[in-house]
Amino acid sequence: MTTGASSAAKGCAVTLVAGVDSSTQSTKVLVVDAADGRVVRTGDAPHPDGTEIDPTAWWHALAVATEGGGCSTTCRRSRSPRSSTAWSRWTARARSYARRCSGTTCVRLRTRPDLINELGGPDRWASAVGSVPLASFTVTKLRWLRRSEPDLADRVASVMLPHDWLTMRLTGAEPTTDRGDASGTGYFDPATSQYRPELLKQAFGRTPALPRVAAPGEVVGQTDRGAVIAAGTGDNMGAALGLGLETGDVVVSMGTSGTVFAVAEQPSVDPSGAVVAGFADATGRWLPLVCTLNAARVLAAGRHLLGVEPAEFDALALAGPPGAGGLTLVPYLEGERTPNLPTASGRLVGLRLANTTREHLARAFVEGMLCGLADGLDALRAQGVAPRRLLLTGGAARSLAVQEIAGSLFDVPVEVPEPLEYVAMGAARQAAWAASGAAAAPAWQVRSRAVEAAPQPDVAGVVREAYAYARDHLAAELGWALSGYCGGR
Repeated sequence: MTTGASSAAKGCAVTLVAGVDSSTQSTKVLVVDAADGRVVRTGDAPHPDGTEIDPTAWWHALAVATEGGGCSTTCRRSRSPRSSTAWSRWTARARSYARRCSGTTCVRLRTRPDLINELGGPDRWASAVGSVPLASFTVTKLRWLRRSEPDLADRVASVMLPHDWLTMRLTGAEPTTDRGDASGTGYFDPATSQYRPELLKQAFGRTPALPRVAAPGEVVGQTDRGAVIAAGTGDNMGAALGLGLETGDVVVSMGTSGTVFAVAEQPSVDPSGAVVAGFADATGRWLPLVCTLNAARVLAAGRHLLGVEPAEFDALALAGPPGAGGLTLVPYLEGERTPNLPTASGRLVGLRLANTTREHLARAFVEGMLCGLADGLDALRAQGVAPRRLLLTGGAARSLAVQEIAGSLFDVPVEVPEPLEYVAMGAARQAAWAASGAAAAPAWQVRSRAVEAAPQPDVAGVVREAYAYARDHLAAELGWALSGYCGGR
């Protein structure tokens, strides 16, 4: 979740903007020169551990970070009836519910199919709000609250996302949100930029107050010291803004989980509801997105298995042959979200005496992770996205093996942007936009390096066909039919 502030430094012509990324683990702040996007200073502060957090922890972390996703419900006395439920923590528990099912997470997963079926199925939800609710969506959390803790649900007067609450604290004004973050609630239609209160009432039994949806680039208030505050947005929307995405740019973000997303001039609807989430972005456009649960964690598992550090793992993977000698990893190490296979586990296919080497194993781990993300790229193509370049971001993007193998596996040029907190940079860019009053966000330069490895369509075809066979075979064992999934690869 992001928010931004702008203030002119006294006695000089420089306007500084601050971008705030309030994530599950910490608050990160970038102070930036509004003229050119140059980072002047940074700050950060950790958040407490736990799946539920008192929202005041975000406020205290912001104070610390400026010195150096979840759902927040507010009672009629402006107090939180329950700590905020953190997005990534909930999904971390949800994805492994089959064997480690405990308490509230299981209830949330059971309520999700009920909620989807009440509207008539996944296609009805995708048509209504661009996405099918997952356990992490606000609408699903509210259904869980209503069923599991009805006394607390009765006390809820309004519903805000974390960045909405922080913005309200900064300005002291009416609650506001933006269409990007609102598009992940499950009761906002990104195609029309309007709430769907009937869906909120269906899930929660009534319609609590919701924040006003601010326009892109709008000033939503000021701090008590006169700094203007922008609307803020969601994390992927903030990253897209920080990277300055244009039509044809596709981000492949490889943190613990992975996302593949792009900006689009038209809204996206995946009728199956199984692959692409049709979010809004922070500029007035749209952000079709595919999310996988298994990205950098796959490489960490491979390093642990081989007992090596990152540099040695990279060297081993690059020494292995393309296709890993027929060894294929389906990397569903913690279940999977896309495709929706929460009970799945990882699988190595094609193990033979000739490929039981450290090099082959390392190569298979990298290729397996990247093939899962390449499926995401195919899904975006099916929604009309025409990629002209890929931008690799996240922790795994620093891997030389990932960079080189991605360059040969994907069929479009690959670039690696300079390391930077792009979510906070997006918030800063939004703040500069709001402060300027301009019609569009400022054009800041984003430096990136092209990956030298050229696409190898023949090699990529063999690798991805082997992966698709192993993936579909695993899904079939679990009773899922993935024929036609991601273009039928």
